[in-house]
Amino acid sequence: MAAHRKRKQRPLSGQAGRTAATLALAGAATATTAGAPSPAHAEPRLTAAQVKAKVDRLYEQAESATERYNGAKVKADDARASLTLLSDEAARRTERLNTSRDALGSIAAAQYRSGGLDPAVQLGLSSKPEDFLEGAALAERTGARQAAMIVSIRRELGRIAGLRGRADSRAAELRARQSELARHKSAARAKLDSAQRLLDRLTAAQRARYDQRQDQGTGGQQGRGQRDQGQRAGAVPAPNSRAAAAVAFAYGAIGKPYVWGATGPGSFDCSGLTQAAWRAAGVSLPRTTYTQINAGRRVSHDQLSPGDLVFFFSGVSHVGIYVGGGQMIHAPRPGSAVRLAPVDQMPFAGAARPV
Repeated sequence: MAAHRKRKQRPLSGQAGRTAATLALAGAATATTAGAPSPAHAEPRLTAAQVKAKVDRLYEQAESATERYNGAKVKADDARASLTLLSDEAARRTERLNTSRDALGSIAAAQYRSGGLDPAVQLGLSSKPEDFLEGAALAERTGARQAAMIVSIRRELGRIAGLRGRADSRAAELRARQSELARHKSAARAKLDSAQRLLDRLTAAQRARYDQRQDQGTGGQQGRGQRDQGQRAGAVPAPNSRAAAAVAFAYGAIGKPYVWGATGPGSFDCSGLTQAAWRAAGVSLPRTTYTQINAGRRVSHDQLSPGDLVFFFSGVSHVGIYVGGGQMIHAPRPGSAVRLAPVDQMPFAGAARPV
């Protein structure tokens, strides 16, 4: 019995114990490391200058998407208005068609009720043949009118079918424009959200310096510009009364917030401001930057006069209204307000004089 009894293991001690413990800990650490996920790569730290450059680029891209949204919205509104007109016209013509059909049905029913005998028999049986012949002539004229009514109904059916076909085409166009609107809106929002995340990485002092640079541009000072706007407006006379009215409107809009897609009166985006300013002067401008640049006569940078539209960036994605003295009034970007700024603050793309 004693020979078969399991030998009791004695704990390791001394150097052997320490070596075993070390090996066990090393194995556990290896197993833990192998099972744990690898650490994520940290985002590279950007300098304040790099953040500013990236944010400025994102705002430019967002504004480009905004102008494409504005253009798609104009086309969607046109398609919706056209669809309404076509639908209303089709409804009116259908109502007239139904009236003609009812009249034709009444004539046919009357003929059916009175058409039992052959006309020769009716003439032979009539006590007053002259009355019968007069009635027969009337029936013949009625038949001619009925034939003309049938031709008219057929033509009206063709017109209604054409209207409905055009309405279906406009409805399809409207659906496509609405999809385009959603796509451009999503693109603009994504760029703006990315810009905000970058700005949130700045310290309070860095953010303050960034905002101050945006306010001042390359030397303009927003506060001073608002205080002496009357003096600035009179310093360089506008070339005509309409340009003067547009400039006056722009000065009156200073301080109103930039709102994506807005055309006033309480808020604006960049092309919404210029459109509203010239509307106040009695001139209708198209809605987007890339259509406004073709409204009126093109002028060079050294020919600028108050009221001119000034455009920026290679994609013509931003616009302001020149007020003289190297200054413009524009709606810069979300989170800002309409302000006075140097016209050389951004890459100049061209200018147009509406009148």
